[in-house]
Amino acid sequence: MKRSRKLITKILSGEKTIESRWYVNRICPWDRINVGDTVYFKDSGELVTAKANVSKALQFKNLSPGSVKDILKTYGKGIGMEPSEKNIKWCATKNYCILIFLEGVHEIEPFAIDKTGFGLMSAWIMVDDVNKIKRRE
Repeated sequence: MKRSRKLITKILSGEKTIESRWYVNRICPWDRINVGDTVYFKDSGELVTAKANVSKALQFKNLSPGSVKDILKTYGKGIGMEPSEKNIKWCATKNYCILIFLEGVHEIEPFAIDKTGFGLMSAWIMVDDVNKIKRRE
Protein backbone atom coordinates (compact mmCIF):
# COMPACT_ATOMS: atom_id res chain seq x y z
CA MET A 1 0.00 0.00 0.00
CA LYS A 2 1.16 3.51 -0.68
CA ARG A 3 2.54 4.80 2.63
CA SER A 4 1.74 8.45 1.91
CA ARG A 5 -2.00 7.69 1.76
CA LYS A 6 -1.94 6.23 5.32
CA LEU A 7 -4.39 3.51 4.27
CA ILE A 8 -3.33 1.02 6.94
CA THR A 9 -3.93 3.64 9.63
CA LYS A 10 -7.40 4.25 8.15
CA ILE A 11 -8.12 0.50 8.06
CA LEU A 12 -7.00 0.06 11.68
CA SER A 13 -9.11 3.04 12.85
CA GLY A 14 -12.22 1.73 11.08
CA GLU A 15 -12.39 4.74 8.78
CA LYS A 16 -11.69 2.45 5.80
CA THR A 17 -13.69 -0.81 5.94
CA ILE A 18 -13.45 -1.89 2.30
CA GLU A 19 -10.28 -2.56 0.34
CA SER A 20 -10.85 -1.90 -3.35
CA ARG A 21 -8.82 -3.09 -6.30
CA TRP A 22 -9.33 -1.54 -9.74
CA TYR A 23 -7.77 -3.36 -12.70
CA VAL A 24 -7.60 -3.22 -16.48
CA ASN A 25 -7.18 -7.03 -16.57
CA ARG A 26 -8.46 -9.79 -14.29
CA ILE A 27 -5.51 -10.33 -11.99
CA CYS A 28 -5.08 -11.59 -8.45
CA PRO A 29 -7.26 -11.65 -6.37
CA TRP A 30 -10.04 -11.75 -9.03
CA ASP A 31 -12.11 -14.97 -8.55
CA ARG A 32 -9.76 -16.01 -5.74
CA ILE A 33 -10.77 -13.93 -2.69
CA ASN A 34 -13.38 -15.54 -0.44
CA VAL A 35 -15.31 -14.88 2.74
CA GLY A 36 -13.22 -16.09 5.67
CA ASP A 37 -9.86 -15.43 3.99
CA THR A 38 -7.24 -13.52 5.96
CA VAL A 39 -5.72 -10.42 4.37
CA TYR A 40 -2.39 -9.01 5.56
CA PHE A 41 -1.38 -5.41 4.94
CA LYS A 42 1.97 -3.71 4.41
CA ASP A 43 3.09 -0.37 3.07
CA SER A 44 5.46 -0.47 0.10
CA GLY A 45 8.98 -1.28 1.24
CA GLU A 46 7.85 -1.92 4.82
CA LEU A 47 6.99 -4.88 7.04
CA VAL A 48 3.55 -6.48 7.25
CA THR A 49 1.82 -4.76 10.19
CA ALA A 50 -1.91 -5.53 10.12
CA LYS A 51 -4.40 -8.21 9.22
CA ALA A 52 -8.15 -8.59 8.74
CA ASN A 53 -10.71 -11.19 7.78
CA VAL A 54 -12.81 -11.01 4.64
CA SER A 55 -16.52 -10.71 5.50
CA LYS A 56 -17.72 -10.18 1.93
CA ALA A 57 -16.26 -9.77 -1.56
CA LEU A 58 -17.92 -8.20 -4.59
CA GLN A 59 -16.66 -8.16 -8.16
CA PHE A 60 -17.70 -5.80 -10.95
CA LYS A 61 -16.70 -6.04 -14.60
CA ASN A 62 -17.19 -4.03 -17.79
CA LEU A 63 -16.96 -0.78 -15.84
CA SER A 64 -18.36 2.43 -17.28
CA PRO A 65 -18.50 5.93 -15.81
CA GLY A 66 -22.10 5.20 -14.76
CA SER A 67 -21.32 1.91 -13.01
CA VAL A 68 -18.26 3.43 -11.33
CA LYS A 69 -20.38 6.33 -10.08
CA ASP A 70 -22.90 3.83 -8.65
CA ILE A 71 -20.13 1.81 -6.95
CA LEU A 72 -18.58 4.93 -5.42
CA LYS A 73 -21.95 6.35 -4.31
CA THR A 74 -22.83 3.05 -2.62
CA TYR A 75 -19.45 1.98 -1.21
CA GLY A 76 -17.23 5.06 -1.45
CA LYS A 77 -17.31 5.90 2.26
CA GLY A 78 -16.08 2.43 3.21
CA ILE A 79 -13.49 2.47 0.43
CA GLY A 80 -12.33 5.94 1.40
CA MET A 81 -12.98 7.27 -2.09
CA GLU A 82 -15.64 9.88 -2.75
CA PRO A 83 -17.61 9.82 -6.02
CA SER A 84 -15.83 12.90 -7.38
CA GLU A 85 -15.46 13.45 -11.11
CA LYS A 86 -11.70 12.86 -10.77
CA ASN A 87 -12.19 9.49 -9.02
CA ILE A 88 -14.94 8.41 -11.43
CA LYS A 89 -12.75 9.29 -14.40
CA TRP A 90 -9.76 7.36 -13.02
CA CYS A 91 -11.79 4.27 -12.03
CA ALA A 92 -13.61 4.24 -15.38
CA THR A 93 -10.24 3.66 -17.10
CA LYS A 94 -10.31 0.21 -15.46
CA ASN A 95 -12.39 -2.78 -16.52
CA TYR A 96 -12.67 -4.63 -13.21
CA CYS A 97 -13.30 -3.74 -9.58
CA ILE A 98 -13.06 -5.95 -6.51
CA LEU A 99 -14.43 -4.78 -3.16
CA ILE A 100 -13.12 -6.66 -0.13
CA PHE A 101 -15.07 -6.01 3.06
CA LEU A 102 -12.90 -6.20 6.17
CA GLU A 103 -13.67 -7.30 9.72
CA GLY A 104 -11.61 -8.27 12.75
CA VAL A 105 -8.92 -5.79 11.79
CA HIS A 106 -5.94 -5.52 14.09
CA GLU A 107 -2.25 -4.75 14.29
CA ILE A 108 0.14 -7.68 14.37
CA GLU A 109 3.77 -8.31 15.23
CA PRO A 110 5.53 -6.90 12.15
CA PHE A 111 7.22 -9.34 9.80
CA ALA A 112 8.97 -9.30 6.43
CA ILE A 113 7.93 -11.35 3.43
CA ASP A 114 9.85 -12.99 0.61
CA LYS A 115 8.18 -12.17 -2.71
CA THR A 116 10.44 -14.49 -4.73
CA GLY A 117 8.43 -16.03 -7.52
CA PHE A 118 5.61 -13.47 -7.23
CA GLY A 119 7.33 -10.51 -8.86
CA LEU A 120 8.78 -7.62 -6.92
CA MET A 121 5.97 -5.28 -7.97
CA SER A 122 3.14 -7.62 -6.94
CA ALA A 123 0.54 -5.65 -5.03
CA TRP A 124 -1.39 -8.78 -4.09
CA ILE A 125 -0.05 -12.24 -3.24
CA MET A 126 -2.25 -15.27 -2.56
CA VAL A 127 -0.84 -18.12 -0.44
CA ASP A 128 -2.54 -20.89 1.48
CA ASP A 129 -0.21 -20.30 4.47
CA VAL A 130 1.45 -16.94 5.19
CA ASN A 131 4.30 -18.76 6.92
CA LYS A 132 5.47 -19.91 3.48
CA ILE A 133 6.47 -16.33 2.58
CA LYS A 134 7.55 -15.04 5.99
CA ARG A 135 11.22 -14.16 5.90
CA ARG A 136 13.30 -15.75 8.58
CA GLU A 137 15.78 -13.19 9.90
